[in-house]
Amino acid sequence: MHVVHETIYQALYSPSRTGRRGRLTHRRTTKRRSRFSGPLLGERPAEVDGRLVPGHWEGDLVCGAFNRSAMATLVERTSGMLLLVHLNGKRDATTVRERVGQAMSALPAHLRKSLTWDQGSEMAEYLQFKKETAIPVYFCDPGSPWQRGSNENTNGLLRQYFQLVE
Repeated sequence: MHVVHETIYQALYSPSRTGRRGRLTHRRTTKRRSRFSGPLLGERPAEVDGRLVPGHWEGDLVCGAFNRSAMATLVERTSGMLLLVHLNGKRDATTVRERVGQAMSALPAHLRKSLTWDQGSEMAEYLQFKKETAIPVYFCDPGSPWQRGSNENTNGLLRQYFQLVE
């Protein structure tokens, strides 16, 4: 006969014997749901995946220590060009929409084809952003930051750099 350690723990901590709640599993029983009903990665044009056509961007929000400062990062998928957008300590959806819109509107039209963002609440006004800039916004699947690999890698490098500078 073989007894697994979990069986022993369940016997010791059974709610009927100790009057306490049973052990909880570490696995999520519910699947993450999309925060936005906007277009997901599967709806992007096929040319985005090849990284051959410039003008497709990945974006994210990077927060400083204790969330006192924030900046938006925009990375172009083909060239790796980086735009840092200063947010003046604000990271609400209106500020992000306005500042990112200003930064991208300064680019030539052929470099403004699409923007891919994560499921963060800072891009809640994506419909207004699309209306003002004519740039379609696509969202990653929930809990899947690797789907914007260029941007995540750049954000990691920026965090290392700013940690050394501070």
